[in-house]
Amino acid sequence: SARQQAAGQTAVNRSRIHGSARRLGTRSSLPRILCLPQTARMSSVLRPSPSEAAAEWAERVRADRAQVEAYREEPERPDFYGPIAANFKADPRRTDDPILSTLQQLVVPGETWLDIGAGGGRFGLGVALRAKEVIAVEPSDGMGNLLRECMVEYEVPNVRIVQSRWPMPDPPRADVALIANVGNDVENFGEFLDAMEASTDRLCVAVQTARPPASFAYPFWPPVHGVERVVLPCLPDLLAMLLARGRLFEVRLFPRPPMSYDDPAVAMRMLRQQTWVKEGSEKDRRLHEAANTAMTERSGRWSLNWAPLQIGVVSWAPR
Repeated sequence: SARQQAAGQTAVNRSRIHGSARRLGTRSSLPRILCLPQTARMSSVLRPSPSEAAAEWAERVRADRAQVEAYREEPERPDFYGPIAANFKADPRRTDDPILSTLQQLVVPGETWLDIGAGGGRFGLGVALRAKEVIAVEPSDGMGNLLRECMVEYEVPNVRIVQSRWPMPDPPRADVALIANVGNDVENFGEFLDAMEASTDRLCVAVQTARPPASFAYPFWPPVHGVERVVLPCLPDLLAMLLARGRLFEVRLFPRPPMSYDDPAVAMRMLRQQTWVKEGSEKDRRLHEAANTAMTERSGRWSLNWAPLQIGVVSWAPR
């Protein structure tokens, strides 16, 4: 019968497959035969090549930059984070931050960590309490000054500040390299990761949010500028990039409390920075109107959105 013929053909096909498996020197089942080595696999939607993943990342960063240039009312500042650096201050001995606790658990006593884009030391200072030394690479004057102040205030002397962008010539080496909410707007992120891995002996670690850090301002672009905001890469895109590069990783997910402020004026400064409007302009008036509608108060704190945000701690071994 037709059914018997089909069953016989299936048996022949299975015999050919298992015969091929024996010739390949494996007793594995069919799925393992189809898992091609990294050098041989073809690009697909599910498994892009490293160059394709890097190109897509770069394209989104360029689109973000082009949108900012098209709609900004304020000129480029030499130090983008300088005016708001104080908002990133954090006690390195805080015990209510699961992200910091996870990073501290990854520290092996006596080793050196490289904190790329260290900012004001939100995580680097806490890591330094466990590590021999933290090398903080940070290009911003404002952030670097905040980091120095926090080193003195919180008595954490074993942090060495290097004012530079990344990648950098003659980079320092470390046992572990850390990036925290860094890379979303880096066009050459593939080269960024190459340099990060090349400077690291044991482990690479990335702290990244499930949505871009500036996504709190995205809903305000339509009422202010009349367009939807270009979405920068974030945690899912980082994981896709690592898989494309052939890296297996561990991910720990945590809920992050929503951004809140003790003064609504601080929220407005952050919003103005992320929508690039000029204070006192017509667009600034529309921004105030939209923000006043969205902003609510709880227990003396103000927020534009009280929904929690997932954040991931990703770790992988460098090549």
